[in-house]
Amino acid sequence: MSGKQITVEREIAGRTLKMTTGEIAKQASGAVMIQYGETSLLVAAQTGPAREGIDFFPMTVDYRERFSAAGKFPGGFIKREGRPSTHEILTARLTDRPLRPLFPKSFHDEVQIQSMVLSCDLENPADVISINGASAALTLAPVPFQGPIGAVRVGLEDGNLILFPTNAQAENGDLDLVVAGNRESILMIEGFGRQIPEEQMADALMFAHRSIAVLCEMQEELASKAGVEPCTYEDGPENPFLAQVRQSASAGLKAARQNPKKSERSEAAAAVRQEMIDRLFPEGATEDAEGRTLGQLKDAFYQVDKEICRQLTLSGNRLDGRTTTDLRDVTCRVGIIPRVHGSALFTRGETQSMATLTLGTVRDQQKVEDLFGEHAKRFMLDYNFPSYSVGEVRPIRGPGRREIGHGALAERSVQWVLPEPESFPYTVRIISDITESNGSSSMASVCNATLALMDAGVPIKQPVAGISIGLVKEGSDYVLLTDIIGDEDHFGDMDFKVAGTQKGITGIQLDLKIDGINEEIIRKTLEQARKARLELLRSMLTEIRRPRKEISLLAPRIESIKIDPEKIGLIIGPGGKNIRALQEETGTQIDISDDGTVTIAAPSGAGAEAARARIEAMTEDVKVGRVYNGTVIAIKDFGAFVEIAPGKDGLCHISELSNGFVKNVGDVCKIGDKMEVKVIAVDEQNRVKLSRKALLPEPEAADEDSDAADDEDDLDFED
Repeated sequence: MSGKQITVEREIAGRTLKMTTGEIAKQASGAVMIQYGETSLLVAAQTGPAREGIDFFPMTVDYRERFSAAGKFPGGFIKREGRPSTHEILTARLTDRPLRPLFPKSFHDEVQIQSMVLSCDLENPADVISINGASAALTLAPVPFQGPIGAVRVGLEDGNLILFPTNAQAENGDLDLVVAGNRESILMIEGFGRQIPEEQMADALMFAHRSIAVLCEMQEELASKAGVEPCTYEDGPENPFLAQVRQSASAGLKAARQNPKKSERSEAAAAVRQEMIDRLFPEGATEDAEGRTLGQLKDAFYQVDKEICRQLTLSGNRLDGRTTTDLRDVTCRVGIIPRVHGSALFTRGETQSMATLTLGTVRDQQKVEDLFGEHAKRFMLDYNFPSYSVGEVRPIRGPGRREIGHGALAERSVQWVLPEPESFPYTVRIISDITESNGSSSMASVCNATLALMDAGVPIKQPVAGISIGLVKEGSDYVLLTDIIGDEDHFGDMDFKVAGTQKGITGIQLDLKIDGINEEIIRKTLEQARKARLELLRSMLTEIRRPRKEISLLAPRIESIKIDPEKIGLIIGPGGKNIRALQEETGTQIDISDDGTVTIAAPSGAGAEAARARIEAMTEDVKVGRVYNGTVIAIKDFGAFVEIAPGKDGLCHISELSNGFVKNVGDVCKIGDKMEVKVIAVDEQNRVKLSRKALLPEPEAADEDSDAADDEDDLDFED
């Protein structure tokens, strides 16, 4: 690339989008500086030769945020960015997904995309900008990229769709939707909303797609000004085994692939392949007399296997025998694990999720630090995909990008129905362990998370279910498949996941292997998913109709109250004295937010109630008629001074200490005694008058000759 700076820019949604190339990263295959508002990224694409023997497209995408972009230092001991955060991993996946289908199937060269956030204006999120920057960098690079593509974010506020909403608008609105595509069709969708009806969601998708053309036009103009010639690419010669495998193995594969059981289907197909290998490459040979290799035979077999599966599906014969709209058998169970706060088992065909739920306090919230600041998550859903779930053996490592992505999809699909923290001040964590997998385990996690929440007694607003719709498309012919299995996902063209309630969509994700789908397919998919979702919800609610009325006895009891923020100091006390004493005396854990929200956690409800009463006494104005459990702090001849709250005391006059005559105050109480008292007056100078007598039972009536009467009763034989 030359050292000449080339820039194109457009006004989009009231802000300037600018793309620049030619000055920075000139040794990269393609590089672009992209800026929207004052959020700026450097995106570079680099290509390299294919590795020997590789049979897939090895593209990698990395997205990283520099804290300096927001004028910040990284938190923690080491003041340098480390491993990628969850947000960075999710954005890398978001950037990768619409680009990958736009390379020739036979292209196996190394391609790496690195996207680095250099500036963040704290208004415009960088994730969608990264997708546009990556497309522009690939358009400039000498690779057979069949782009460009554009990506936009759409929000929904007061019923109005917003293009490129600010970070605050996206967080506080009813919809957060990212759509990527080219001029003709949509390639990728990632969106979450507050129970958005299908028609409204489809309209939002079309609204997004109409704005993509200008982004594609900008990239084409940039490449034209930079003098970039379109990259020509020719597929290699046809596999020399292809015709032979079609002739010899098609019938066997067709029979093998029509079996409702995944393992039997795979074993039968493997047997057909092994028969050909043994016949054409006997005794472990890797090359035949014509110079054809074993690898070429395996590749040809895969191509024919894929053709057979697609032909069967298009002709109306799904591999497991279902119709295009049938769900697999669904079973649900709750309360399957003792001691945990909530648990459930969800099985759909050969896909199974086991969920466990834990309820915690505000201290259990996940602290997240990013360019927009530090915030806390009160709901977490972690997804695990062990190797045994698909009958494989592999080392146990930390969560991979796929596990993080699937967990985030399920988490964000469910979070919309959680109760507000004011009414349910718990931190909630769900673990979804996939114990068996054959298609759409992320949507199984959505269903099972709902079951676990209800089993734990979390008062969710609506139950959520999720389903995946597949697609097989040849020319203008296509078929949509409800509840796809693994082979249909592997050999098909689309994985369209839709989660929601009976009222509307809460989560939506589209991944394609072809170069886009049109509005007709999108609207039909959403409607087909809605019908399947309602059927799933009926199955789930048969097991547990609504959330349990009470949370587990093993979960902490939490009370939440709101106080005047100016009175937070009264609760904390000098050096934390008051709050420490309060926690020790009531056996509770107390957390106070800057806005005056006080969260009290205790092993039992009695402790939480006691702490709540004490805090209310400390922070509310003293009122006549209120009863306090105070402490005697001073004794005088005329009465006792009782502290009814830290910094608040009153006088219990000697005449108010007891029902009877009190000669000395010390006969009734001493310093340090606990005393229950009632406020009987507050004068103009805010001096508090207390009474212990008002809380004592009234003395029993007695006549003047009671003692004599008692004696006479003892002598009365008639009594």
